Amino acid sequence: MKTKIWIALLAVYIIWGSTYLVIRIAIETLPPFLLGGMRFLVSGTILLIWRLAAGDALPTRRQWKSAAIIGTLLLFGGNGLVSWAEKTVPSGVAALIIGAVPMFLVLAEALRPQGVKPTVRVLAGLMIGFTGIYLLVGPSSFSADMHLDPFGVIALLTAALLWSMGSIYSRSADLPKSAFMLTGAEMLTGGLALMAMSAISGELNDFSLLRVSTDSWLGLTYLIAFGSMIGFVAYAWLLQNAPVPLVATYAYVNPLVAVFLGYWFAQEPLTPRILSASAIIIGSVIFINSKGRSRTPKKAVVAVSE
Repeated sequence: MKTKIWIALLAVYIIWGSTYLVIRIAIETLPPFLLGGMRFLVSGTILLIWRLAAGDALPTRRQWKSAAIIGTLLLFGGNGLVSWAEKTVPSGVAALIIGAVPMFLVLAEALRPQGVKPTVRVLAGLMIGFTGIYLLVGPSSFSADMHLDPFGVIALLTAALLWSMGSIYSRSADLPKSAFMLTGAEMLTGGLALMAMSAISGELNDFSLLRVSTDSWLGLTYLIAFGSMIGFVAYAWLLQNAPVPLVATYAYVNPLVAVFLGYWFAQEPLTPRILSASAIIIGSVIFINSKGRSRTPKKAVVAVSE
């Protein structure tokens, strides 16, 4: 069993950590919102068909509404903005900012009516973590070798906030009991929202399938088969068979995997500034989540991935 757990855990580490780089490759010739829409429509349809064949009931009308709200916040607001931001922000930096989602979860929970207020320890962790984010995305005078597009950074911070809002909302929403059916419904509705945004934003005006590169098609295939299917199945299996604190380590490891993959395969910068910010952000998340402080629900955590 231990061997299976570590195989599944390594799959989540590597696959979900690699999706940031693969998104960057895919959006070279595929519009970012269209990429997300295609990815999640296909993934969601496969999951729904699979679970229907396995005997799961379709979501009720109310559950579809809840799934649509969560799918829009997590996948349209979160994943779509990440893909759009990666047009101008290195994939490793994007992963580090999204890796701070647990910090935004704490804030969203504190602001929620009757939500859990952060302890002094958690507040200290938040201060440390946001210092790391400021070091990463702050004025270029911090470092002469990296300048980040401010609109891309704002999009990533907004994505992290929307992910947190969707996760908090899911705690009280009426949702299907099956995690697979729930995720399929979220992917399908989130994919529809992404396709609508692609049309509204004008992405399709001059788009032609003939101009999509082989690398982009391979990237989309990888995101569907590995990022959305194999990665999720491995994660869902881990939630049932491994200690939750061990499973939660993906939130700390994935940004590091993304940073180093971006450096090795895409020549993205790996400066002392990035390394220092990485240590501060990831360290603060570990600090906040230690000693049982994390209250993120399993069904919401599943979707907090790329």
